[in-house]
Amino acid sequence: MKRMSCKSLFIAAALLVPGLAMAFDPVADGPEVVKNADWKAMQTITVNLDEHSYEPKNLTLKVGQPYKLVMKDVGEKKHYYTAPEFYKSIATRKAESAKDGEIKAPYFNAFEMMPGGGTLALYFVPMVKGTYPVYCTVDDHRQQGMEGTIVVE
Repeated sequence: MKRMSCKSLFIAAALLVPGLAMAFDPVADGPEVVKNADWKAMQTITVNLDEHSYEPKNLTLKVGQPYKLVMKDVGEKKHYYTAPEFYKSIATRKAESAKDGEIKAPYFNAFEMMPGGGTLALYFVPMVKGTYPVYCTVDDHRQQGMEGTIVVE
């Protein structure tokens, strides 16, 4: 029988005990979560970034479920997918551009998408339940309606 490390036990408990997950640290705890995640069960979600909108505008995710979030700029201007509180509440595996490579980091603050089909994919596992704002920081895009929410249940 495989023995669980103290960190693995904490992560397992955090998924089951409300409030305990608030102590999740993406730098310290993220690598263990990523290593133990069932990436074969990963779900893919695509968000299109257009002039002053996200489609879909709101996302609902499950704690402990691995995801691939594909962000695509389908507009004529550059756009951001900014959600710093959310990005610090997930275990990040990597961010990837299909043609340019990948970046491995404990967390991000925002993703800037280039116009005309720029695409990035974020591989992650949500760890902390909550409702997180997501918005574009280019010019007045947020005021024009380019915002939404990410809900983690």
